[in-house]
Amino acid sequence: MINTSFQPNNEIRSTTLHFWPDNFTLRNYYTVLFEPGRTPFLPALGNSLMVTLLTVTVALVFAFLASLAVTRFRFKSRKAFILTILIIQMIPAEAMIVSTYRVLDGWHLLNTIAGLTLVYVATVLPFTIWTLRGFVNGIPVELEEAGMVDGLSRSGAFWKITFPLLAPGLVATGVFGFIQAWNEFLLALVVNSRPDMMTLPVWLRTFQTLTGTTNWAAIMAGSTLMAIPVIVFFLIVQGRMTSGLVSGAVKG
Repeated sequence: MINTSFQPNNEIRSTTLHFWPDNFTLRNYYTVLFEPGRTPFLPALGNSLMVTLLTVTVALVFAFLASLAVTRFRFKSRKAFILTILIIQMIPAEAMIVSTYRVLDGWHLLNTIAGLTLVYVATVLPFTIWTLRGFVNGIPVELEEAGMVDGLSRSGAFWKITFPLLAPGLVATGVFGFIQAWNEFLLALVVNSRPDMMTLPVWLRTFQTLTGTTNWAAIMAGSTLMAIPVIVFFLIVQGRMTSGLVSGAVKG
């Protein structure tokens, strides 16, 4: 992808393989960022960042509370709730596009950040709950009980003992939710079709013309730019994914 983004468009379809572009050019990045008459890159980047960060934040909050409820408490219909989450996760989002569109249209949320975020949260939430449930279930409740014996309240034992051990699970689940929301195309195409509300995957589609020709060099340049925020996000949080899993679990 990176190699192709630095090649002239007329050399991409060559049958000769090149591990480095012979005719290095930045023209494709200029086309992506500054070409007049095209939907600009930065507004699409802003839309994607806003929707993705809101989706991850809201999904993690609700999934965190739900995973605690189904793991730490015994209540009526608990198993039915867990089974319902699993069944909902199996339903393709594409199967509900018409219903989703009509609901958002009735709520006047088409072509809005809030509307697309709501759809993404509904899409990401089942998997997030299911994954976090496994992380919470893997932390022995005896750790909290030991903290309560030492004088902590129930909430204090959870925040000081269980939550630090659960943080890597929250980060790992957040990474998946981030990537899923960042790369989603079809729902964004249907819900936010207005040019100024496009997300990056939909924006990449603008490099295909009505005549059927595709500017592959520009698509590769745009895809390279689109991958950078995901890489940066992962580099920031990767430390939390691999550290602190059992730190502080043993006392004395």
